[in-house]
Amino acid sequence: MTMRVVGARRPRIEGPGKVSGALRYAADVDPEGCLWGKILRSPHAHARIVRIETERAKRVPGVRAVITGAEHPHWIGRMMRDLPVLAVDKTRFIGERVAAVAADSADAADEALALIEAEYEELPAVFDLREALTPGAPLVHDDPTQYAGAFVHPERPDLPNLCSYGRWTHGDAQAALDGSHRVFENTFTTQKEHHVYMETHACAVSVHADGTADVWASNKSPHLLRGQLAACIGVEPATIRVHPMPVGGDFGGKGSPMDAPVAYLLSRETGRPVKIVMSYQEELLAANSRHPGTITIRAGVTENAELTGMQVDARFDGGAYGAFKPAPNVNLHGLEQAGSCYRFTALDVKSCIGYTNTLPSGHMRSPGGPQINFAVEAHLNCIAAELGMDAAEFRRRNLLRQGDTAPNGEKWGLVKAVETLDAAVEKIGWSAPKPPFTGRGVAMYERGPIGGDSSCRLILHPDASLTLLVPVADPGQGAYTAMQQIIAEDLGVEPQTISVAAAPTDELPFDLGVSGSRVTFALGLTVQEAVNGLRAQLREAAGGAPFAEAAAELCRANGGDVAVDAYKKVPLFPDPPSTEFTAQAAEVEVDPETGAVAVRKIVSAHDVGAVINPEGHRGQIFGGAIQGLGMATVEEHLIEDGRPLALNLADYKIPNIMDAPEFEIALIPGGEGPGPFNAGAIAESANVPTASAIANAVHDAIGFPVHDLPLTAERVYRMLHREE
Repeated sequence: MTMRVVGARRPRIEGPGKVSGALRYAADVDPEGCLWGKILRSPHAHARIVRIETERAKRVPGVRAVITGAEHPHWIGRMMRDLPVLAVDKTRFIGERVAAVAADSADAADEALALIEAEYEELPAVFDLREALTPGAPLVHDDPTQYAGAFVHPERPDLPNLCSYGRWTHGDAQAALDGSHRVFENTFTTQKEHHVYMETHACAVSVHADGTADVWASNKSPHLLRGQLAACIGVEPATIRVHPMPVGGDFGGKGSPMDAPVAYLLSRETGRPVKIVMSYQEELLAANSRHPGTITIRAGVTENAELTGMQVDARFDGGAYGAFKPAPNVNLHGLEQAGSCYRFTALDVKSCIGYTNTLPSGHMRSPGGPQINFAVEAHLNCIAAELGMDAAEFRRRNLLRQGDTAPNGEKWGLVKAVETLDAAVEKIGWSAPKPPFTGRGVAMYERGPIGGDSSCRLILHPDASLTLLVPVADPGQGAYTAMQQIIAEDLGVEPQTISVAAAPTDELPFDLGVSGSRVTFALGLTVQEAVNGLRAQLREAAGGAPFAEAAAELCRANGGDVAVDAYKKVPLFPDPPSTEFTAQAAEVEVDPETGAVAVRKIVSAHDVGAVINPEGHRGQIFGGAIQGLGMATVEEHLIEDGRPLALNLADYKIPNIMDAPEFEIALIPGGEGPGPFNAGAIAESANVPTASAIANAVHDAIGFPVHDLPLTAERVYRMLHREE
């Protein structure tokens, strides 16, 4: 099928607004009479609140309200509501919200915060995950199973400080290991990371005299935010109107209500709108982060180096609360993909998330995916080395082929794992000679999009232009531009005649939000339903007339604009199941004198269906890979006695433009995706296996397997000198 608009490079719809500064973010919202909200945070990792004295703060000129958790006991969460909006009786991590102020100016609010007297009784704290899950450890929560939204797995082990437990099995892994020629076991660790989005969390809330409220927030899931806020405050969702705002970066970090419940309470108390904007110090102190993990893997092979069973025991540090996790089992769904590219005959994957007195962990791009992918791919590298096999050849022997059943029991329509591997190793120059301390590594991943219901409204104007109203924000992935291209292709019109805007939550029924590579898939299919509805009306009004003539006739008959609403119930997982494969290859150089790792080249190979916008598609791949490079080499949110050591972006390191290596993309066409025009997933695909590929390249360069991330110069130096 020859396409005119889909598959063509298109500029971002929102590009001019972003580069000119005209685009308004949540921090720019300034309703009439708006007050500034500020938050007092706990200096203790674990403490009982003895008293909070607010009278002096209330007397500061310009201060309109000072509130505490004792006066306003509410709990918030995306799924599990275990996080108090303001600490009620205890604080459980340094940075937890204790009190809040609303004032005419930010300066007045800061002055009031300084005058709040909070007295604490420090309690025993636990900062180490292993210690937290050991009988007799100090309890972060007395009984977390009693919180609203808590999930209790039927096999949940009896461990202290257990936030959640998950188990995924297929076949008898122990029997498969017992029958193996050899069994290999290794333990791997991954670090805590922050998302480092450019825009900090911000919100503005106006609670009106009739009990309704308007909310503006840097949040990627407006309809879910409405429901979470309503459940927290104890009001009907219909009373809350959330206005989707442009989101300046997300990566999984902008899905929680964050300070919106505080702003709601302050606005209700004062009768005026209240705005709260987090500083980056507050972000690094109290916003959600990636779960650090300790993952032990046992895997077997036959005499012919074919994989048999695999057992995974993963333990993740969830910090003080589980509120930032949106999965119903309050676990990390990336664990479900353990070994998913390979012919494991049986799997047994266990995942424990434990509470500690540190800032809460939540969702960060493909939650659990980079952690489990690193562990599995590094383990496969270790097995190949032990067997004396080439790492790529060992993978090729064990990758899924067409017709195979995946380790989780699914049977995908099209399997191009070997093709992506071959493309990656060819372009990285796998077999070419290389100097000492230069290494090459490869890692595999597969991912399809998730679905979830969506809605939209397509409006036809008399001049034949169109406006699409959508229920989600665009955090930067280019979804609005993709929707524009889909409509233009389906209707045969020019893209520039189509505008796209976000609608408040009371104007469209529902959408699950931006996550899991779902928007092009789920919203795209919904948009196509609206297009089909409009096309039917055009045909009825004007037969086969050209679009502009038919549009004018339909609008004339209707007395003006014509709106077509669409709501589509999209299965959470595509039916039939489908996925796309990624092979990521890296070349590194290691300085043996310092241990410094320089990533020289990355190759990202993907099997793809239709690419809606090649420029956006490439941007997703490159951006994800650089984020994975950061996980591999420099990013680590270090915590000491519960206190984050980096509280600004000068101290928290991420890759910069000088760290970006030579980059090459290989697209294997002919794949099949469940989205419009056969489109599939891409967003997380390049992010997840990058750290794994770089770690395996370092293994190749220095001759020692990599068990821990990030690969800082200090860590690699110690490995070279056998100090760890």
